[in-house]
Amino acid sequence: MRPPEIMFRAALRLSFSGARSLTRSRPQYTAPLAARCYSHGKQETDEEFDARWITYFSKPDIDAWELRKGMNTLIGYDLVPEPKILDAALRACRRLNDLASAIRILEAVKDKAGPHKEIYPYVVQELRPTLSELGIPTPEELGIDKA
Repeated sequence: MRPPEIMFRAALRLSFSGARSLTRSRPQYTAPLAARCYSHGKQETDEEFDARWITYFSKPDIDAWELRKGMNTLIGYDLVPEPKILDAALRACRRLNDLASAIRILEAVKDKAGPHKEIYPYVVQELRPTLSELGIPTPEELGIDKA
């Protein structure tokens, strides 16, 4: 026999023995169910949550990236932000002279309200003095709400 044939037979023999070992029955072990370990720390109240976000958006040195990051995080929660949080975010937009972000915030709130049609008009009603003071039009006033 030539060496390549020997090597081929050896490899073939190993693959067959490996396949047989896979088909042998092995005892099945199951892992115990893991219990979730939730934090027993202090839960944040609604007022503390609102204050945290108002403080975040009220930072005098907030930049555009921080504004977008904060809004993306806030919109990611399972809630529609309170008007007082949105007020702080809109004022941050004004400090940055970023009208596009201000309008995008209003669009995100409208989208976040989903099928609850009464939420968005309430938020706009509560924000109307701020919107007027800062000169921020709503998407409806700009005509960009119809897509």
